[in-house]
Amino acid sequence: MGIAANGPRRAERSADVMKYVSTRGTAPVLTFDDVLLTGLARDGGLYVPDSWPMLSPGRLRAYADWPYAEVAVDVMWPFVEGTIEQDVFAELVDDAYSTFRHPDVVPLVELGGNLHLLELFHGPTLAFKDIALQLVGHLFDHELAKRGERVTIVGATSGDTGSAAIEACRDRETLEVVILHPKGRTSEIQRKQMTTVLSDNVHNVAIDGTFDDCQDLVKAMFNDIPFRDRHHLSAVNSINWARILAQVVYYVKAAAQLGAPEQPVSFTVPTGNFGNVFAGWVARRMGVPIRHLVVGSNRNDILPRFFDSGVMEMQGVTPTTSPSMDIQISSNFERLLFELCGRNGATVTHLMARFREEGVMDLGPERLAMAQEIFQSASIDDDAVARVIAATYRRTGQLVDPHTAVGLGAAALHHDPSVPMVCLATAHPAKFPDAVHDAVGIHPELPAHLADLYDRPERFVELPNDLAVVEEYVTSTTMST
Repeated sequence: MGIAANGPRRAERSADVMKYVSTRGTAPVLTFDDVLLTGLARDGGLYVPDSWPMLSPGRLRAYADWPYAEVAVDVMWPFVEGTIEQDVFAELVDDAYSTFRHPDVVPLVELGGNLHLLELFHGPTLAFKDIALQLVGHLFDHELAKRGERVTIVGATSGDTGSAAIEACRDRETLEVVILHPKGRTSEIQRKQMTTVLSDNVHNVAIDGTFDDCQDLVKAMFNDIPFRDRHHLSAVNSINWARILAQVVYYVKAAAQLGAPEQPVSFTVPTGNFGNVFAGWVARRMGVPIRHLVVGSNRNDILPRFFDSGVMEMQGVTPTTSPSMDIQISSNFERLLFELCGRNGATVTHLMARFREEGVMDLGPERLAMAQEIFQSASIDDDAVARVIAATYRRTGQLVDPHTAVGLGAAALHHDPSVPMVCLATAHPAKFPDAVHDAVGIHPELPAHLADLYDRPERFVELPNDLAVVEEYVTSTTMST
Protein backbone atom coordinates (compact mmCIF):
# COMPACT_ATOMS: atom_id res chain seq x y z
CA MET A 1 0.00 0.00 0.00
CA GLY A 2 1.03 3.62 -0.45
CA ILE A 3 2.41 5.18 2.73
CA ALA A 4 3.09 8.66 4.01
CA ALA A 5 6.60 9.93 4.50
CA ASN A 6 7.60 10.33 8.14
CA GLY A 7 6.57 13.74 9.47
CA PRO A 8 4.58 16.45 7.69
CA ARG A 9 5.29 17.60 4.17
CA ARG A 10 7.05 20.94 3.91
CA ALA A 11 5.87 22.88 0.89
CA GLU A 12 6.96 26.36 -0.03
CA ARG A 13 4.13 28.70 0.88
CA SER A 14 3.54 32.43 0.60
CA ALA A 15 3.87 34.47 3.77
CA ASP A 16 0.11 35.16 4.04
CA VAL A 17 -0.93 31.49 4.28
CA MET A 18 -2.32 30.76 7.75
CA LYS A 19 0.26 29.12 10.01
CA TYR A 20 -0.55 26.87 12.95
CA VAL A 21 1.33 26.63 16.24
CA SER A 22 1.26 24.08 19.05
CA THR A 23 -0.21 24.97 22.43
CA ARG A 24 3.03 23.67 23.96
CA GLY A 25 5.29 25.78 21.80
CA THR A 26 7.98 23.41 20.51
CA ALA A 27 6.38 21.43 17.65
CA PRO A 28 6.95 22.51 14.03
CA VAL A 29 4.83 25.37 12.72
CA LEU A 30 2.55 23.92 10.01
CA THR A 31 0.02 24.93 7.39
CA PHE A 32 -3.56 23.65 7.30
CA ASP A 33 -2.98 20.62 5.08
CA ASP A 34 -0.22 19.32 7.35
CA VAL A 35 -2.23 20.10 10.50
CA LEU A 36 -5.13 18.12 9.04
CA LEU A 37 -3.00 15.00 8.67
CA THR A 38 -0.92 15.49 11.83
CA GLY A 39 -3.68 15.71 14.45
CA LEU A 40 -1.83 15.89 17.77
CA ALA A 41 1.33 18.00 17.66
CA ARG A 42 4.62 16.16 18.13
CA ASP A 43 5.25 17.94 21.45
CA GLY A 44 1.93 16.62 22.79
CA GLY A 45 0.09 19.90 22.26
CA LEU A 46 -2.84 20.89 20.05
CA TYR A 47 -2.57 23.03 16.95
CA VAL A 48 -4.23 26.46 16.79
CA PRO A 49 -3.96 29.28 14.22
CA ASP A 50 -1.17 31.75 14.89
CA SER A 51 -3.73 34.58 14.44
CA TRP A 52 -7.50 34.95 14.32
CA PRO A 53 -9.15 36.38 11.19
CA MET A 54 -12.08 38.74 11.76
CA LEU A 55 -15.53 38.70 10.17
CA SER A 56 -16.76 42.10 9.00
CA PRO A 57 -20.16 43.21 10.30
CA GLY A 58 -21.49 43.39 6.74
CA ARG A 59 -20.39 39.85 5.97
CA LEU A 60 -21.89 38.52 9.20
CA ARG A 61 -25.18 40.29 8.49
CA ALA A 62 -25.32 38.78 4.99
CA TYR A 63 -24.85 35.22 6.25
CA ALA A 64 -28.43 35.18 7.57
CA ASP A 65 -29.69 34.63 4.01
CA TRP A 66 -26.87 32.50 2.60
CA PRO A 67 -27.19 28.70 2.25
CA TYR A 68 -25.27 26.87 4.97
CA ALA A 69 -22.61 25.42 2.65
CA GLU A 70 -21.81 28.88 1.26
CA VAL A 71 -21.42 30.30 4.77
CA ALA A 72 -19.16 27.36 5.62
CA VAL A 73 -16.83 27.99 2.68
CA ASP A 74 -16.62 31.71 3.42
CA VAL A 75 -16.01 31.36 7.17
CA MET A 76 -13.40 28.62 6.83
CA TRP A 77 -11.55 30.00 3.80
CA PRO A 78 -9.02 32.21 5.68
CA PHE A 79 -7.90 29.12 7.63
CA VAL A 80 -7.29 26.94 4.54
CA GLU A 81 -6.39 29.45 1.82
CA GLY A 82 -3.19 28.61 -0.01
CA THR A 83 -3.38 24.88 0.78
CA ILE A 84 -6.34 23.96 -1.44
CA GLU A 85 -7.99 25.54 -4.47
CA GLN A 86 -11.13 27.47 -3.52
CA ASP A 87 -13.37 25.76 -6.08
CA VAL A 88 -12.17 22.35 -4.89
CA PHE A 89 -12.78 23.31 -1.28
CA ALA A 90 -16.29 24.53 -2.13
CA GLU A 91 -17.02 21.24 -3.88
CA LEU A 92 -15.85 19.23 -0.88
CA VAL A 93 -18.03 21.32 1.45
CA ASP A 94 -21.05 20.87 -0.84
CA ASP A 95 -20.49 17.11 -0.97
CA ALA A 96 -20.18 16.91 2.83
CA TYR A 97 -23.46 18.64 3.54
CA SER A 98 -25.41 16.97 0.74
CA THR A 99 -25.65 13.94 3.06
CA PHE A 100 -27.81 15.84 5.60
CA ARG A 101 -31.54 15.16 5.80
CA HIS A 102 -32.62 18.79 6.40
CA PRO A 103 -32.24 21.44 3.68
CA ASP A 104 -30.96 23.98 6.23
CA VAL A 105 -28.36 21.45 7.48
CA VAL A 106 -28.62 22.89 11.04
CA PRO A 107 -32.17 24.26 11.46
CA LEU A 108 -32.94 26.74 14.22
CA VAL A 109 -36.14 25.91 16.14
CA GLU A 110 -37.97 28.45 18.32
CA LEU A 111 -39.00 27.11 21.74
CA GLY A 112 -40.53 30.33 23.10
CA GLY A 113 -39.24 32.92 25.53
CA ASN A 114 -36.31 33.82 23.25
CA LEU A 115 -34.95 30.25 23.64
CA HIS A 116 -33.95 28.29 20.53
CA LEU A 117 -32.71 24.83 19.65
CA LEU A 118 -30.00 24.50 17.02
CA GLU A 119 -30.56 21.00 15.64
CA LEU A 120 -27.16 19.54 14.84
CA PHE A 121 -28.29 15.92 14.37
CA HIS A 122 -29.53 15.75 10.77
CA GLY A 123 -26.39 14.05 9.45
CA PRO A 124 -26.01 10.33 8.70
CA THR A 125 -25.23 9.21 12.28
CA LEU A 126 -27.71 11.55 14.05
CA ALA A 127 -25.16 13.54 16.08
CA PHE A 128 -23.39 16.89 15.82
CA LYS A 129 -20.08 15.15 15.09
CA ASP A 130 -21.29 14.56 11.51
CA ILE A 131 -21.12 18.28 10.76
CA ALA A 132 -17.35 18.29 11.11
CA LEU A 133 -16.49 14.71 10.25
CA GLN A 134 -18.36 14.48 6.95
CA LEU A 135 -16.16 17.36 5.78
CA VAL A 136 -12.99 16.03 7.43
CA GLY A 137 -13.43 12.68 5.67
CA HIS A 138 -13.58 14.42 2.31
CA LEU A 139 -10.57 16.61 3.18
CA PHE A 140 -8.50 13.60 4.24
CA ASP A 141 -9.31 11.71 1.06
CA HIS A 142 -8.53 14.72 -1.14
CA GLU A 143 -5.23 15.56 0.52
CA LEU A 144 -3.97 11.97 0.74
CA ALA A 145 -4.91 11.20 -2.86
CA LYS A 146 -3.06 14.34 -3.96
CA ARG A 147 0.03 13.17 -2.08
CA GLY A 148 -0.30 9.49 -3.04
CA GLU A 149 -0.25 8.54 0.65
CA ARG A 150 -2.20 6.49 3.18
CA VAL A 151 -2.70 6.94 6.94
CA THR A 152 -4.04 5.06 9.92
CA ILE A 153 -6.64 7.03 11.87
CA VAL A 154 -6.88 6.17 15.56
CA GLY A 155 -9.63 7.71 17.63
CA ALA A 156 -11.35 7.48 21.00
CA THR A 157 -15.08 7.94 21.40
CA SER A 158 -17.53 8.38 24.24
CA GLY A 159 -20.25 7.41 21.81
CA ASP A 160 -20.82 9.75 18.87
CA THR A 161 -17.40 10.62 17.43
CA GLY A 162 -16.70 6.98 16.59
CA SER A 163 -19.77 6.37 14.46
CA ALA A 164 -19.44 9.75 12.74
CA ALA A 165 -15.75 9.11 11.97
CA ILE A 166 -16.48 5.62 10.69
CA GLU A 167 -19.30 6.83 8.47
CA ALA A 168 -17.07 9.59 7.06
CA CYS A 169 -14.05 7.34 6.46
CA ARG A 170 -15.47 3.90 5.61
CA ASP A 171 -14.38 2.26 2.34
CA ARG A 172 -11.82 4.97 1.55
CA GLU A 173 -8.66 3.61 -0.06
CA THR A 174 -6.47 6.21 1.66
CA LEU A 175 -7.52 5.40 5.24
CA GLU A 176 -7.42 2.69 7.90
CA VAL A 177 -9.68 3.50 10.87
CA VAL A 178 -9.25 2.18 14.43
CA ILE A 179 -11.81 3.44 16.96
CA LEU A 180 -11.61 2.77 20.72
CA HIS A 181 -14.79 2.96 22.81
CA PRO A 182 -15.33 2.24 26.53
CA LYS A 183 -16.88 -1.22 26.91
CA GLY A 184 -20.44 -1.03 28.20
CA ARG A 185 -20.40 2.78 28.54
CA THR A 186 -22.12 3.83 25.33
CA SER A 187 -25.78 3.46 24.45
CA GLU A 188 -26.66 0.35 22.43
CA ILE A 189 -27.43 2.44 19.38
CA GLN A 190 -24.14 4.31 19.67
CA ARG A 191 -22.26 1.01 19.83
CA LYS A 192 -24.13 -0.62 16.98
CA GLN A 193 -23.70 2.40 14.72
CA MET A 194 -19.96 1.69 14.99
CA THR A 195 -19.76 -2.10 15.22
CA THR A 196 -22.21 -2.93 12.43
CA VAL A 197 -20.02 -1.21 9.83
CA LEU A 198 -18.20 -4.20 8.32
CA SER A 199 -15.98 -2.30 5.86
CA ASP A 200 -12.49 -3.77 5.51
CA ASN A 201 -10.81 -0.52 6.57
CA VAL A 202 -12.83 -0.14 9.82
CA HIS A 203 -11.71 -1.68 13.14
CA ASN A 204 -13.67 -1.26 16.38
CA VAL A 205 -12.16 -1.90 19.82
CA ALA A 206 -14.06 -2.07 23.12
CA ILE A 207 -11.65 -1.04 25.90
CA ASP A 208 -12.16 -2.28 29.46
CA GLY A 209 -12.23 1.21 30.97
CA THR A 210 -13.67 4.72 30.65
CA PHE A 211 -13.63 7.19 27.80
CA ASP A 212 -10.72 8.95 29.50
CA ASP A 213 -8.80 5.65 29.35
CA CYS A 214 -9.54 5.39 25.63
CA GLN A 215 -8.45 8.97 25.07
CA ASP A 216 -5.24 8.40 27.06
CA LEU A 217 -4.44 5.35 24.90
CA VAL A 218 -4.86 7.39 21.72
CA LYS A 219 -2.65 10.19 23.03
CA ALA A 220 -0.06 7.64 24.17
CA MET A 221 0.07 6.15 20.67
CA PHE A 222 0.63 9.61 19.20
CA ASN A 223 3.33 10.34 21.78
CA ASP A 224 5.09 7.05 20.96
CA ILE A 225 6.91 8.71 18.04
CA PRO A 226 8.41 5.54 16.46
CA PHE A 227 4.99 3.83 16.56
CA ARG A 228 3.31 6.98 15.27
CA ASP A 229 5.69 7.29 12.32
CA ARG A 230 5.67 3.56 11.52
CA HIS A 231 1.89 3.51 11.21
CA HIS A 232 1.48 7.05 9.83
CA LEU A 233 -1.06 7.90 12.51
CA SER A 234 -3.61 10.65 12.13
CA ALA A 235 -6.60 11.75 14.19
CA VAL A 236 -10.27 12.55 13.73
CA ASN A 237 -10.93 13.32 17.38
CA SER A 238 -11.42 16.99 18.19
CA ILE A 239 -7.69 17.22 18.90
CA ASN A 240 -7.63 17.70 15.10
CA TRP A 241 -8.03 21.42 14.35
CA ALA A 242 -10.14 20.69 11.26
CA ARG A 243 -12.87 19.34 13.56
CA ILE A 244 -13.03 22.60 15.51
CA LEU A 245 -12.93 24.73 12.37
CA ALA A 246 -15.98 23.08 10.81
CA GLN A 247 -17.95 23.56 14.03
CA VAL A 248 -17.31 27.31 14.14
CA VAL A 249 -19.64 27.74 11.17
CA TYR A 250 -22.93 26.91 12.87
CA TYR A 251 -22.32 29.47 15.61
CA VAL A 252 -21.77 32.11 12.94
CA LYS A 253 -24.83 31.09 10.93
CA ALA A 254 -27.17 30.91 13.95
CA ALA A 255 -26.02 34.26 15.30
CA ALA A 256 -26.61 35.88 11.90
CA GLN A 257 -30.10 34.41 11.71
CA LEU A 258 -30.90 35.90 15.12
CA GLY A 259 -29.79 39.42 14.22
CA ALA A 260 -26.01 39.60 14.54
CA PRO A 261 -24.02 41.79 14.42
CA GLU A 262 -26.56 44.21 15.94
CA GLN A 263 -28.07 41.61 18.29
CA PRO A 264 -25.86 39.73 20.79
CA VAL A 265 -26.57 36.03 21.23
CA SER A 266 -25.72 33.47 23.92
CA PHE A 267 -25.19 29.74 23.40
CA THR A 268 -25.56 26.79 25.75
CA VAL A 269 -23.45 23.77 24.86
CA PRO A 270 -23.71 20.26 26.35
CA THR A 271 -20.01 19.76 26.95
CA GLY A 272 -17.69 16.80 27.38
CA ASN A 273 -14.39 17.14 25.56
CA PHE A 274 -14.68 20.96 25.19
CA GLY A 275 -14.24 21.00 21.41
CA ASN A 276 -17.79 22.09 20.58
CA VAL A 277 -17.85 24.97 23.04
CA PHE A 278 -14.32 26.04 22.08
CA ALA A 279 -15.59 26.42 18.50
CA GLY A 280 -18.04 28.93 19.97
CA TRP A 281 -15.12 30.76 21.61
CA VAL A 282 -13.42 30.92 18.19
CA ALA A 283 -16.57 32.39 16.61
CA ARG A 284 -16.64 35.03 19.33
CA ARG A 285 -12.94 35.76 18.81
CA MET A 286 -13.66 36.28 15.10
CA GLY A 287 -16.20 38.98 15.90
CA VAL A 288 -19.52 37.18 16.40
CA PRO A 289 -21.32 39.06 19.24
CA ILE A 290 -21.64 36.11 21.62
CA ARG A 291 -22.59 37.37 25.08
CA HIS A 292 -22.00 34.12 26.97
CA LEU A 293 -21.11 30.50 26.33
CA VAL A 294 -22.84 28.30 28.90
CA VAL A 295 -21.11 24.97 29.58
CA GLY A 296 -23.66 22.29 30.45
CA SER A 297 -22.30 19.24 32.27
CA ASN A 298 -23.88 16.17 33.84
CA ARG A 299 -22.79 14.80 37.23
CA ASN A 300 -19.23 14.63 35.92
CA ASP A 301 -18.84 18.29 36.75
CA ILE A 302 -15.11 19.00 36.44
CA LEU A 303 -15.78 21.95 34.10
CA PRO A 304 -18.45 23.70 36.22
CA ARG A 305 -16.21 23.29 39.26
CA PHE A 306 -13.38 24.91 37.31
CA PHE A 307 -15.47 27.85 36.07
CA ASP A 308 -16.62 28.41 39.65
CA SER A 309 -13.23 28.20 41.39
CA GLY A 310 -10.43 28.34 38.82
CA VAL A 311 -9.26 24.92 40.02
CA MET A 312 -9.54 21.91 37.73
CA GLU A 313 -9.48 18.72 39.79
CA MET A 314 -10.02 15.18 38.54
CA GLN A 315 -12.49 12.90 40.29
CA GLY A 316 -13.95 9.54 39.34
CA VAL A 317 -16.21 9.19 36.30
CA THR A 318 -19.85 8.45 37.12
CA PRO A 319 -21.98 6.73 34.44
CA THR A 320 -25.03 8.83 33.51
CA THR A 321 -27.89 8.90 31.00
CA SER A 322 -25.77 11.30 28.92
CA PRO A 323 -22.74 9.04 28.38
CA SER A 324 -20.99 11.17 25.77
CA MET A 325 -20.27 13.64 28.59
CA ASP A 326 -18.96 11.11 31.11
CA ILE A 327 -15.49 12.65 30.97
CA GLN A 328 -12.93 14.07 33.40
CA ILE A 329 -10.15 15.14 31.02
CA SER A 330 -11.46 17.54 28.39
CA SER A 331 -8.72 17.54 25.75
CA ASN A 332 -9.73 20.75 24.03
CA PHE A 333 -9.58 22.76 27.23
CA GLU A 334 -5.87 23.03 26.47
CA ARG A 335 -6.68 25.32 23.54
CA LEU A 336 -8.53 27.71 25.85
CA LEU A 337 -5.74 27.38 28.42
CA PHE A 338 -3.25 28.49 25.76
CA GLU A 339 -5.26 31.68 25.22
CA LEU A 340 -5.73 32.32 28.96
CA CYS A 341 -1.96 31.97 29.41
CA GLY A 342 -1.17 34.61 26.80
CA ARG A 343 -0.22 31.94 24.22
CA ASN A 344 2.78 30.91 26.32
CA GLY A 345 3.53 27.30 25.41
CA ALA A 346 5.97 26.79 28.28
CA THR A 347 3.32 27.78 30.82
CA VAL A 348 0.78 25.45 29.22
CA THR A 349 3.30 22.59 29.26
CA HIS A 350 3.99 23.15 32.96
CA LEU A 351 0.31 23.32 33.91
CA MET A 352 -0.64 20.25 31.88
CA ALA A 353 2.25 18.22 33.31
CA ARG A 354 1.16 19.11 36.84
CA PHE A 355 -2.44 18.22 36.02
CA ARG A 356 -1.35 14.80 34.77
CA GLU A 357 0.88 14.15 37.77
CA GLU A 358 -1.30 15.53 40.56
CA GLY A 359 -4.82 15.62 39.08
CA VAL A 360 -5.14 19.32 39.97
CA MET A 361 -4.55 22.55 38.04
CA ASP A 362 -5.06 26.00 39.57
CA LEU A 363 -5.20 28.87 37.08
CA GLY A 364 -5.42 31.60 39.70
CA PRO A 365 -7.88 34.50 40.03
CA GLU A 366 -6.71 36.56 37.04
CA ARG A 367 -7.11 33.78 34.47
CA LEU A 368 -10.35 32.67 36.09
CA ALA A 369 -11.74 36.19 35.74
CA MET A 370 -10.83 36.18 32.04
CA ALA A 371 -12.69 32.89 31.56
CA GLN A 372 -15.72 34.04 33.53
CA GLU A 373 -16.17 37.05 31.24
CA ILE A 374 -17.28 34.59 28.56
CA PHE A 375 -18.13 31.25 30.17
CA GLN A 376 -20.93 30.30 32.52
CA SER A 377 -21.66 26.74 33.60
CA ALA A 378 -24.04 24.37 35.35
CA SER A 379 -24.16 20.70 36.33
CA ILE A 380 -27.42 18.80 35.71
CA ASP A 381 -27.98 15.35 37.26
CA ASP A 382 -29.99 12.48 35.74
CA ASP A 383 -33.19 13.24 37.64
CA ALA A 384 -33.12 16.82 36.43
CA VAL A 385 -32.38 15.62 32.88
CA ALA A 386 -35.51 13.46 32.93
CA ARG A 387 -37.58 16.39 34.19
CA VAL A 388 -36.23 18.63 31.42
CA ILE A 389 -37.04 16.04 28.72
CA ALA A 390 -40.60 15.72 30.07
CA ALA A 391 -41.16 19.45 30.54
CA THR A 392 -39.82 20.29 27.07
CA TYR A 393 -42.11 17.72 25.47
CA ARG A 394 -45.17 18.94 27.39
CA ARG A 395 -44.48 22.59 26.58
CA THR A 396 -43.30 22.38 22.97
CA GLY A 397 -43.96 18.88 21.62
CA GLN A 398 -40.20 18.51 21.01
CA LEU A 399 -38.44 15.32 22.06
CA VAL A 400 -34.84 15.94 23.10
CA ASP A 401 -32.05 13.54 23.94
CA PRO A 402 -30.45 13.57 27.42
CA HIS A 403 -27.38 15.56 26.30
CA THR A 404 -29.55 18.29 24.82
CA ALA A 405 -31.61 18.18 28.04
CA VAL A 406 -28.43 18.89 30.01
CA GLY A 407 -27.98 21.95 27.82
CA LEU A 408 -31.58 23.09 28.27
CA GLY A 409 -31.29 22.62 32.04
CA ALA A 410 -28.14 24.74 32.10
CA ALA A 411 -29.75 27.35 29.83
CA ALA A 412 -32.67 27.74 32.22
CA LEU A 413 -30.24 28.73 34.98
CA HIS A 414 -28.46 31.41 32.93
CA HIS A 415 -30.95 32.70 30.36
CA ASP A 416 -31.46 36.46 30.12
CA PRO A 417 -34.75 36.73 28.15
CA SER A 418 -33.56 39.96 26.51
CA VAL A 419 -30.78 38.06 24.74
CA PRO A 420 -31.53 35.13 22.41
CA MET A 421 -30.28 31.87 23.93
CA VAL A 422 -29.42 29.04 21.56
CA CYS A 423 -29.12 25.56 23.02
CA LEU A 424 -27.16 23.15 20.84
CA ALA A 425 -29.19 19.98 20.24
CA THR A 426 -26.29 17.59 19.86
CA ALA A 427 -28.00 14.25 19.17
CA HIS A 428 -31.25 12.83 17.85
CA PRO A 429 -33.48 11.53 20.67
CA ALA A 430 -33.61 8.08 19.04
CA LYS A 431 -29.93 7.59 19.90
CA PHE A 432 -30.95 7.39 23.59
CA PRO A 433 -34.40 5.78 23.50
CA ASP A 434 -34.34 4.36 27.01
CA ALA A 435 -33.67 7.72 28.67
CA VAL A 436 -36.34 9.41 26.56
CA HIS A 437 -38.86 6.63 27.24
CA ASP A 438 -38.21 6.74 30.97
CA ALA A 439 -38.91 10.48 30.94
CA VAL A 440 -41.98 10.70 28.68
CA GLY A 441 -43.13 7.14 27.91
CA ILE A 442 -42.33 7.43 24.21
CA HIS A 443 -39.77 5.46 22.23
CA PRO A 444 -38.42 7.83 19.56
CA GLU A 445 -38.11 6.11 16.21
CA LEU A 446 -34.90 5.87 14.22
CA PRO A 447 -34.92 7.44 10.74
CA ALA A 448 -35.56 5.05 7.87
CA HIS A 449 -31.88 4.60 6.95
CA LEU A 450 -31.22 3.14 10.41
CA ALA A 451 -34.53 1.32 10.97
CA ASP A 452 -32.91 -2.15 10.83
CA LEU A 453 -29.89 -1.20 12.98
CA TYR A 454 -30.72 -3.60 15.82
CA ASP A 455 -30.77 -6.54 13.39
CA ARG A 456 -27.39 -5.87 11.76
CA PRO A 457 -24.44 -8.12 12.67
CA GLU A 458 -21.66 -6.60 14.77
CA ARG A 459 -17.87 -6.90 14.57
CA PHE A 460 -15.46 -5.67 17.25
CA VAL A 461 -12.75 -6.89 19.60
CA GLU A 462 -12.45 -6.42 23.37
CA LEU A 463 -9.06 -5.37 24.76
CA PRO A 464 -7.73 -4.39 28.20
CA ASN A 465 -6.65 -0.86 29.06
CA ASP A 466 -3.05 -1.69 28.15
CA LEU A 467 -1.05 0.38 25.65
CA ALA A 468 1.20 -2.49 24.57
CA VAL A 469 -1.79 -4.73 23.83
CA VAL A 470 -3.59 -2.00 21.89
CA GLU A 471 -0.49 -1.09 19.87
CA GLU A 472 0.02 -4.76 19.00
CA TYR A 473 -3.58 -4.95 17.81
CA VAL A 474 -3.13 -1.85 15.62
CA THR A 475 0.07 -3.32 14.20
CA SER A 476 -1.39 -6.75 13.44
CA THR A 477 -4.58 -5.33 11.99
CA THR A 478 -3.41 -2.45 9.86
CA MET A 479 -0.10 -3.88 8.66
CA SER A 480 -1.93 -6.94 7.27
CA THR A 481 -4.36 -4.92 5.17
